[in-house]
Amino acid sequence: MSDPFVHAAALRKTYLMGRGIVHALAGVDLTISRSAFAAVIGPSGSGKSTLLHLIGGLDRPSSGGVSVAGLALDDLDENALAAFRRRTVGFIFQSFNLIHSMTALENVAFPMQFAGVPRRRRNAHAFGLLTQVGLADRALHRPNELSGGEQQRVAIARALVNDPPLVLADEPTGNLDSQSGGQVLQLLSDLHRQGRTVIVVSHDPRITRYAVQTVFLLDGRIVAEGEYQEALALAAPEVTLP
Repeated sequence: MSDPFVHAAALRKTYLMGRGIVHALAGVDLTISRSAFAAVIGPSGSGKSTLLHLIGGLDRPSSGGVSVAGLALDDLDENALAAFRRRTVGFIFQSFNLIHSMTALENVAFPMQFAGVPRRRRNAHAFGLLTQVGLADRALHRPNELSGGEQQRVAIARALVNDPPLVLADEPTGNLDSQSGGQVLQLLSDLHRQGRTVIVVSHDPRITRYAVQTVFLLDGRIVAEGEYQEALALAAPEVTLP
């Protein structure tokens, strides 16, 4: 794969839960090219969100390593890791993570305060991003005045404020109806066509229509599509006809 942008090697993550150990990731090797749209598909508990958090520098692996744009995240202290997240990564979460006392415009503009951007420039840039995601007319509305799809589009606009080359989306359609979810997937596809690297973890099978690379995750390890589909079939409940 040419020009690797994200590279994970022998990635493991374990958690202590009670008296037991949970292996969230069990030796993942993954390479994603620059400007790719990668979909990570897997059931709940497969390690999808853990993988995304490690790539984005929100957590550290138990062993193995992650590099992004040639930068080894293991070598960074907490301050350098925070700078990496601010400059390189835009995060989109299933639960939106908007501040409910702020308008859509203020939510999008808020991260720029940490970069010392003056208020007028912050607001102008935030309004431009809201226009890009089709919400110019909702800029002064608070989250409780927006639909779920609109809130997720605000979250996408906020993820773009620092013009990150890498966009990570964790179940971005999980709380949305079918139509709103489709709009969000199209927006993510647009970001990919603009040259960003986009990685989405999802249960939503529609994501594979947009992805140029699909990764199947089961029990903390990457598997072939055939093994994944077989496991899903075995896990499906039997239907008893009346």
